[in-house]
Amino acid sequence: MQFKTFPTSYQAILDVIDAVDPVAYSRYRNHVDGPVTYLSPYISRGVISTKQVLNALLEKGYTLKQSGKLIQEMAWREYFQRVWQSLEDDIFRDIRSRYTGIRHAQVPKAVLDASTGIEAIDQGIKDLYQYGYMHNHLRMYTASITCVTAKAHWLNPSKWMYYHLLDGDLASNSCSWQWVAGSFSSKQYYCNQENINKYCGTNQKNTFLDKEYHELPLLETPAVLTEAGTFNPVTILPATQAPQLDHELPLLLYNGYNLDPNWRKDTKANRILLLEPSHFREYPVSEKVIRFIIALAENIEGIQVFTGELADLPELQKFPAVYSKEHPAFPHYPGIKDERDWLFPGIQGVHSSFFSYWKKSERELFRLYGESPFPRPAKIKRQHAYL
Repeated sequence: MQFKTFPTSYQAILDVIDAVDPVAYSRYRNHVDGPVTYLSPYISRGVISTKQVLNALLEKGYTLKQSGKLIQEMAWREYFQRVWQSLEDDIFRDIRSRYTGIRHAQVPKAVLDASTGIEAIDQGIKDLYQYGYMHNHLRMYTASITCVTAKAHWLNPSKWMYYHLLDGDLASNSCSWQWVAGSFSSKQYYCNQENINKYCGTNQKNTFLDKEYHELPLLETPAVLTEAGTFNPVTILPATQAPQLDHELPLLLYNGYNLDPNWRKDTKANRILLLEPSHFREYPVSEKVIRFIIALAENIEGIQVFTGELADLPELQKFPAVYSKEHPAFPHYPGIKDERDWLFPGIQGVHSSFFSYWKKSERELFRLYGESPFPRPAKIKRQHAYL
């Protein structure tokens, strides 16, 4: 990683955007030490938007062609968000088909303990625990050995990874695990030791993944992955005072997916970061993630952090208006829901595949900017939509 912690001040985040080199990203993003953007925690948490990133690249003089692979990765994120909007809680069930041969629904103990014996994966899990981040390729490798090799159902393992991720996004995380497991794609995703060595800079041999690809579907679950572990996540929320509210002013509701310091910035209002225990019982996250969310909220002038349910806010009906940003995780918020800042606001609903979604996205880019990122059809690769 280029840095061991993620800065939380808004200016530092803008500096991270400014440092993005989409040309280098296109060439080397799949390598764990490659020039990835490290923007995903800020996009996932709603501090910045994919559209904001694209505008910054264009302002610096990069063309759509130079930025094409990065735009495509951001489109993956929006694609998953649209799936969530349409399917709602059904994204937490097998979306299309369910592969047979599932042995259990837990996380393999060796994955929890970072003791799979695959050096790059074990180090990636240790980094996840320490820093709250894992490279996109390592997420795919981890999901593959968990769901495809160890034959665990994807749901609880996806919750385990989400729990630790600073950039945790329920749509990208759940859909990506299903993509690897084969319940949101036409086939399962296999990885072998040669591929891991190539992108992780390791030189391991004689592991259970040291096989040719055609051998992997016939591979028996190795002994190291047969024991199911125990993962019982708990979210520790801060104790807070009752917020000081002025019922003459509108109420703006923030959450862990909307921490945009520029949202309705010029509106004089009550601003509340709402940490609802019911939400975190359903979708637990680590204490590290909660600290990160609260630190990002400090960029919002006048915000108050409140641990409690929406109904605990006193006399909610007396505010002249209540505002939030549309999001599938918070359909119960009352009042006016502002639209999120999409790259492709007109492309909605569930598409048959990302390829179908991307073709519409390319046409939209051509309409807006007069050029396409890829002069010829680009190969669509499986991704986790983390940058």
